[in-house]
Amino acid sequence: MGYAWTLGIRYLRSKKRASISVGTLFAILGVALGVAALATVMSVTGGFQKQFRDKVLGVNAHVLVLKRHTPDFSEYREVMDACAKVPGVVGVAPFVINPMLVTAGDRTATGVLMKGIDPDRMPSVLDLPHQIKEGSLAGLRRPGATPPERPGFRPSAPAPSGSAAPAPTTAAEGAVPHDPLMRAMEETIADMHKRNEELAKEEADDAAAAASASAVASAAPSTPPAPSASAAPSGEIEPQGGYASQLPPDDLEDKVVAQISKEDQARIADKDLPGVVIGRSLAKSLGVGLGGRIRITSPSVGFAFGSQHAPVARQFKVIALFEAGFDQYDSKLVYVDLYEAQAFYDQGDSVTGVEMRVSDIGNARKVRDEVDKRLANGVYHVMDWEELNHPLFTALKIQQIGMSAVLALIIVVAAFTVIATLIMIVLDKRKEIAVLKAMGARDGAILRAFMYQGFIIGAVGTAIGLALGFAVCRGLLIYGFPLDPKVYFISRLPVEVRPQEFLLTGFIAILICLAATVVPALHAAHIRPADGLRAH
Repeated sequence: MGYAWTLGIRYLRSKKRASISVGTLFAILGVALGVAALATVMSVTGGFQKQFRDKVLGVNAHVLVLKRHTPDFSEYREVMDACAKVPGVVGVAPFVINPMLVTAGDRTATGVLMKGIDPDRMPSVLDLPHQIKEGSLAGLRRPGATPPERPGFRPSAPAPSGSAAPAPTTAAEGAVPHDPLMRAMEETIADMHKRNEELAKEEADDAAAAASASAVASAAPSTPPAPSASAAPSGEIEPQGGYASQLPPDDLEDKVVAQISKEDQARIADKDLPGVVIGRSLAKSLGVGLGGRIRITSPSVGFAFGSQHAPVARQFKVIALFEAGFDQYDSKLVYVDLYEAQAFYDQGDSVTGVEMRVSDIGNARKVRDEVDKRLANGVYHVMDWEELNHPLFTALKIQQIGMSAVLALIIVVAAFTVIATLIMIVLDKRKEIAVLKAMGARDGAILRAFMYQGFIIGAVGTAIGLALGFAVCRGLLIYGFPLDPKVYFISRLPVEVRPQEFLLTGFIAILICLAATVVPALHAAHIRPADGLRAH
């Protein structure tokens, strides 16, 4: 049996028609193109997923703790302490986020999210320090800044009756040092007020003396003494300027302030302004740069007893520009100090939520479950980054699956080419197959012979396709394909070459090619020797 099989193989190889035909070449080329297209698309869709994940996680944390049904989250420090003890958590920080209206000159940006962050804790949670392109975060929190107090809140009990009132705090007692020019202006105004008080006191003394003299004159005899020859001349005698002293004009303070140059006034104002960090896209649309001023206005807070709260508007100074690489963030997000963000509303020292970073992003869901278990309170809602951005990543996953399925049809089309090629070979080799069957070759041997040929076509085509797909991906990485950031949110076509996806693509391609050889191989295996010889 083995001798007959060897003899038959040599006979087939000796025939000229046994060489690789044009049909086989086209079959290999079809498989190669299908594999290259599928590998490239999987790398591009994987690149989109990775880029979006990195951009989203660069601005948002891995795990968030929010509070349900109430904006009052004043116990966030206790929650942060509990979250920091969870294994795998490497950073915890509070945040406040609200929609705002940002204005610079005559330009306005709507739908901007203002995020209040703690400058001390933020670097362990967010990637903002690495995204700064101009400026720095050094001046984000002003010296001596404290959380705002809730209206009507009394942090200390009133002093008991009979006790002395506390002395007013002077500028030298615990106050933040002022600019020298500002201090000189304050001292000038203080001297002016002191002089006004002294003049008012002198005026009161003069009025009291005049009243005493009038009382004495009314108590004297009604008949006046006869004037002597040496009496003073007749007529009204009044001191120059009158009896009442004249106070300085009310606008003296304005005149003192007006003596300061405009540059000094601007410098004093800029030094007192809180800092803000904005994205480059937003800075470009507003026409501001580093050191510029913007106004952030809160929307209407709501209704209370039938009256609507007025919006709050505050001036900020741009101290840094960041670029997250995601236009949706670069044009719609600004960072301010946590205390400055709290001051826009009447909640006092309250936050929107607590955010955490974990050591392994793959364990974010486990950390979320552990945090939820430790808090053990239905008031809090704990979510991870996948839940927070579920619509985005679900859409990307569906896109990757759909495009991969569509492009896998190219391999299926190539498989039909393999089927057609093998059928043509079977029809051309009917006589040789009949001779092998007459010499004792079994159906399984004939079947394996054509299966081997289909496997070789699929393997060669897959190898060429993977090499071609890798070359295309490398070219896209090196040269880059520009994208419109307003549409795709990123500026370049992302590509993520992952070996497991290439191996999966190659395995699927070879499997499809092997499945395509079954029908021609079965047809060849069932040819009877008499039918094969009769055809010739």
